Amino acid sequence: MAQENLESTNQTKTLPVGLSIWPPTQRTREAVVRRLVETLTAPSSVLSKRFGVVPTSDAESAAQAIEEEALAAVSTDGSTESVEEGIKTLQLYSKEVSERLLNFAKSRISKEGDAPPLKGEDEEDSGSVVNSESTSA
Repeated sequence: MAQENLESTNQTKTLPVGLSIWPPTQRTREAVVRRLVETLTAPSSVLSKRFGVVPTSDAESAAQAIEEEALAAVSTDGSTESVEEGIKTLQLYSKEVSERLLNFAKSRISKEGDAPPLKGEDEEDSGSVVNSESTSA
């Protein structure tokens, strides 16, 4: 009997009242911003190794803007009707945050000079970036 109730609950795939996947709570949004700041300011992060460490004050304002823009890009007209819709929207939000974070890091490089080459990056590719920048400077 308990197994049957569990299966019927799983099949409906609606969340109990008060729980929702989307939109994220303010607490979740703040955690996303904190994580973005950590990623941009930590010398050991993949982005910092590739594009350089971002000063904390710049990272905080950029992280806030990235999160707000990503939320606005995927905003729905309220809460989602099903768990699946909520998960899809949350995945889109995560993708938007990631893309905007990478674009921010890349934009800093184009303003400040070239980045250290990645391990395994072929010399011709990294050399063309250096050559194009040195001739335009």
